Amino acid sequence: MIKGIVFDMDGLMFDTERLAKEAWTHAGTELGLSITQEMVIKTLGLNNDDTDRVLMEELGEAFDIMAARKIRTEYVVRSIEENGIPMKSGLPELLDYLKKNDYRITVATSSEHEVARYNFRRAGISDFFDQIVCGDIIEHGKPAPDIYLRASEIIGIPPEECLALEDSPMGILAAYRAGLKPVMIPDLKQPDEETTKLLYAKLTSLQDVIQLLMKENERI
Repeated sequence: MIKGIVFDMDGLMFDTERLAKEAWTHAGTELGLSITQEMVIKTLGLNNDDTDRVLMEELGEAFDIMAARKIRTEYVVRSIEENGIPMKSGLPELLDYLKKNDYRITVATSSEHEVARYNFRRAGISDFFDQIVCGDIIEHGKPAPDIYLRASEIIGIPPEECLALEDSPMGILAAYRAGLKPVMIPDLKQPDEETTKLLYAKLTSLQDVIQLLMKENERI
């Protein structure tokens, strides 16, 4: 029986991975370097340290990661301040359904805590999440299982009774290793054969999660 739901954030709740891709491209242009979509896709699901490592490996010693991250962050914040946080379709409906049906929910995001809380405030959904697990409080980021094990712990639901909602292969692998049921709603990257083998389900939108849970309840 499914009793807990653990959300990823970027690319799953909010369309912020596309925004991040634009921001990294802008940062590269400002610094006279080419940060490609392929490079950014390699960082999906990773925390800041691992993202920096990937980009530095791709771009070499000429890449000033601190300057690039500053430009990238300013671009993202400016976009959200001007246009609002780009919320994924079906998120409000899913959150309402989970609350009405007494599911325990939390978030396991590679983003920093300050960023996550800022996004929730902008989206008006802070009240749904008392506790969240973020990349800056976990020693080993995705695809290690640590963040999902911690998420399961804070909502008091065993991993095998939790769905993990993810958009990235790294996140799916982390959830699978932690013993949760990985559900993928792809964003910038479709699952390959190896990732597909790990999935409990593959859906097209957050709205579909409601139907999945209703079918699960019919089996009880």
